[in-house]
Amino acid sequence: MDKIAVLIPCYNESKTIKKVVEDYKKALPEASIYVYDNNSTDKTDIIAKKAGAIVRHEYRQGKGNVIRSMFLDIDANCYLMVDGDDTYPAENAKEMCELILNGKADMVIGDRLSSTYFKENKRVFHNSGNKIVRWLINHLFDNKIKDIMTGYRAFSYDFVKGFPILSKGFEIETEMTIFAVDKNYKIKEIPVNYRDRPLGSISKLNTYKDGVKVLKTIISLFKDYKPLEFFGYLSLLFAIVATILVIPVFMDYFATGLVLRFPTLIVSGFIYLFASLLFITGIILNVIVKKNRQNYELYLHLLRRKNEKNME
Repeated sequence: MDKIAVLIPCYNESKTIKKVVEDYKKALPEASIYVYDNNSTDKTDIIAKKAGAIVRHEYRQGKGNVIRSMFLDIDANCYLMVDGDDTYPAENAKEMCELILNGKADMVIGDRLSSTYFKENKRVFHNSGNKIVRWLINHLFDNKIKDIMTGYRAFSYDFVKGFPILSKGFEIETEMTIFAVDKNYKIKEIPVNYRDRPLGSISKLNTYKDGVKVLKTIISLFKDYKPLEFFGYLSLLFAIVATILVIPVFMDYFATGLVLRFPTLIVSGFIYLFASLLFITGIILNVIVKKNRQNYELYLHLLRRKNEKNME
């Protein structure tokens, strides 16, 4: 088992990967540097190997698929995930790893947004997208994390081996943030300097396509982790619609003593029934989610015992 494993997912990063590997080898000489190449066509894997990295390949396209393979394949006391585009300087690596190794955190987030991100990043819609995602997650999941989508993070063994990755693409950072919040992992944030990609290095993130995927992930995880709130909001929405429809019916009845809008009354009754079913669904799923959390806590105890045996 490695003490520290530096994880670098890569897709066509030939212009920067050599510098990234060398920077993190210098910052963390005790670490094993893993580069997982994701079908690059510009010899990223060859350059990384010459720079001294352990190179492996993931042929299923997408950052989420790469991280999934990394987490399954590698055993370490501390994992440091960083992008291969040289946007995250290695100067914070030691501090982030020490927080994990000393047991002070299960996930350390390299917070770009409190530092130089909005100044360095030239893609305006990326800035807006980060703010929207941060606001949504902090309000839906009741936390105050400053940078949701950063690719610079450190993890404990427990988190890595206990995190079921479902995302295939760039929504992976959103998924792991929400998972850590929901499962009550210890989270620390460290402001890190961010620098934009060097000239000639092209971002693989599609602002609109990947942005929609991130928003879908947030909604899906909100439903999965907080079903009572999710179905409760839907139930309330339909109940309001039914009330708006039925009010004129009752006004006519009180004025004339007659029900003049039977179709409207029937439709509003069905909508009330649907709203009730949604609320009941939320209650049932909420019980299941609580049971799953209890089972996950038991699983963590077993995982920790296994890790302790590996360290002996």
